[in-house]
Amino acid sequence: MSLIVTMGDSVPGREIDRVVGIARGNVVRARFFGRDFIAGLRNLVGGEVPEYTSLLSESREQALDRMARHAEELGADAIITVRLTTSSVMEGAAEILAYGTAVKLK
Repeated sequence: MSLIVTMGDSVPGREIDRVVGIARGNVVRARFFGRDFIAGLRNLVGGEVPEYTSLLSESREQALDRMARHAEELGADAIITVRLTTSSVMEGAAEILAYGTAVKLK
């Protein structure tokens, strides 16, 4: 069975046997000058900045993957109450953190 990941507080049709811990995964990404330059030009005309959209999307997926690997290391069958958060680490760098409750199912 593959790991179940949900933002809900339960797994539909399954019963939680026990909590095995908090699963977490994070990534810190810094902006790249070339990307910043192009984004700065886009800022002049407005609209979406796809360079940053792509950067954040990749970072979010990496944080979720790391969280899932951590849950598997804990012996979990599922992760419930998954949340994502971001914070600025320094000028031009941000952390994305994915976390949730790792559980064993009956």
